[in-house]
Amino acid sequence: MAEISTLQRIVLLAIPLLVAVTFHELAHGYAANRFGDPTARLAGRLTFNPIKHLDLVGTLVFIITGMIGWAKPVPVDPYNLRNPRKDMMWIALAGPAANIVLAIIFSLIFKVLYLPSGLFSPFTVEKILFPLRFMAAAGVTLNLGLAVFNALPVPPLDGSNILMGLLSEKHAAAYSKIGPYGFIILIALIFFRVTDYIIVPVIVVLRDLLLGQ
Repeated sequence: MAEISTLQRIVLLAIPLLVAVTFHELAHGYAANRFGDPTARLAGRLTFNPIKHLDLVGTLVFIITGMIGWAKPVPVDPYNLRNPRKDMMWIALAGPAANIVLAIIFSLIFKVLYLPSGLFSPFTVEKILFPLRFMAAAGVTLNLGLAVFNALPVPPLDGSNILMGLLSEKHAAAYSKIGPYGFIILIALIFFRVTDYIIVPVIVVLRDLLLGQ
């Protein structure tokens, strides 16, 4: 693809990023509602308005890395759930699952956009196809990044609730004590580039698999 400026890159990342975070949080909210907790719905978070789902720091991390970050979590009240630990596990899984589906859809769009360039004029290829291909590839990467990154078992990421649902009640109670320190741990993992060695390689392998590279 032709070289793009930093500003163009940010603009082209915007649409796939907004789609990724919106559907991630919507999936959590709809799952919670299905399991008996209407908190997200009553808070107006079951909406396709991406502004409602953006987290400032998480969005900046997305822009900087082009791969990982996070959205503003939808509110969930476990006291409204029949089986809080198990239900929270499925609610947590809903977000990454939605992103995996979106990554597959974006990969299909990417492949369709790679029809022989000779079918189009040079202007169309340069001004339309290249940007659309970039956005489709970014959609694959960002959705995989959101899914894989959120699978980390560090509060408040989805992986922590998934792990809580898998652990015994005793071990889950012990694990829950790291909750207040989760965000600090998360920032440290990013700052010391631990995620570069654990998360990024997984995302790259899955991305290349979906894009056929």
